[in-house]
Amino acid sequence: MEISATELQTIFNKIVAKRTDIKTDGFSMETCRVMVNLMDESGNGKLGLSEFATLWKKIQKEFYKKNDMDGSGCMSTPEMRMALKEAGFSLNDCIHQILAARYGDADMKIDFDNFVSCVMRLEMMFRIVAQISANRLQAEGVGSFEQALHFQNQILSLRRSVLEGG
Repeated sequence: MEISATELQTIFNKIVAKRTDIKTDGFSMETCRVMVNLMDESGNGKLGLSEFATLWKKIQKEFYKKNDMDGSGCMSTPEMRMALKEAGFSLNDCIHQILAARYGDADMKIDFDNFVSCVMRLEMMFRIVAQISANRLQAEGVGSFEQALHFQNQILSLRRSVLEGG
């Protein structure tokens, strides 16, 4: 059994419709496509059972609800900053402002669908950058793929400290 982006949207919208602790108009088709693209290891544009299970575990992590400090069901910009940091993304102030403007409404509030879309896109971008960096290092004769990944991790760590001003 495999799940398309349309089927994923139907499943997730039925689930979030029952939740009163988060604000969302449901998952957009775009968010569902991003989730499928990120999790689809086979490249067929659908999620198999194990891929869906991994995605479900990611969605179930309570970064959103836990960091909704005022219990409004939406995230403010500072709440989103804390949630993204907890999710493992070290970003500078400029990037946080850009993300809040992109994913927030006119009042800079971020609903659940937009938060999930943001996290999935960030994860995809970080994976792509890591893979490109590792491939480039290996192509430049750094050594084995494992050594390239090690150097790439050091570069990402240095990049994060520079972005954070540390």
